[in-house]
Amino acid sequence: MRRKFWNWVRNETPDSFGSERTLYLNGEISDETWFGDEVTPKLFKEELDDGEGNITLWINSPGGDVFAAASIYNMLMDYPYDVTVKIDALAASAASVIAMAGTKVCMSPVAMLMIHNPMTVAIGDSSEMKKAIDMLSEVKESIVNAYEIKTSLSRRKISQLMDAETWMNAKEAKKLGFADEILFADGESPNSEEEPEMLFSRKAVTDSLLSKLTPKKAAAPTIAVDSLKKRLALLSH
Repeated sequence: MRRKFWNWVRNETPDSFGSERTLYLNGEISDETWFGDEVTPKLFKEELDDGEGNITLWINSPGGDVFAAASIYNMLMDYPYDVTVKIDALAASAASVIAMAGTKVCMSPVAMLMIHNPMTVAIGDSSEMKKAIDMLSEVKESIVNAYEIKTSLSRRKISQLMDAETWMNAKEAKKLGFADEILFADGESPNSEEEPEMLFSRKAVTDSLLSKLTPKKAAAPTIAVDSLKKRLALLSH
């Protein structure tokens, strides 16, 4: 079996969320692939079911195999007890999908969550490229399903956020519904409404840079045009 990207720890006493077990998901989700591998998903399922009660899931991952993430998401959603997700530093791409399985999603105040469109590598003729495009479209719709269930945002809004490759800090993620709570925060500060949330769009930044690099059309010389109009007026008399 490939190197595991998760680790279970049994707590001596239940944590603050009443969890007796803690699951750590660190690094890339599936080094090689999970899709078509009968060993890895079976092992994860066995370890998940090897106990009862609430669990806490710590996530620090840049993402990885979307099919692995979908499988883990389904297992956690089907788990009969509460799953508290704690985003340690990063829950990006496929890892953000897994985070949506949390009964409660908490983010560290210094953590980031990123969502974007699924990507793949395709080789072949135009027919094969069309199949790849259709596949990616369907995968995106399935990912939107998970985000929609958690956030209650419209599918159009979620799609736009994915198109833009959106990075959110804890406050913005909570504002949009991707997170429920900010870790270590005793309460909102008195000026919390005035404090700006952080939402970074790679597409917006790229478009802005391209607009600055694109040569602007020279403005028409107003004085010369006015002078030409006067001459034409004189000639017409």
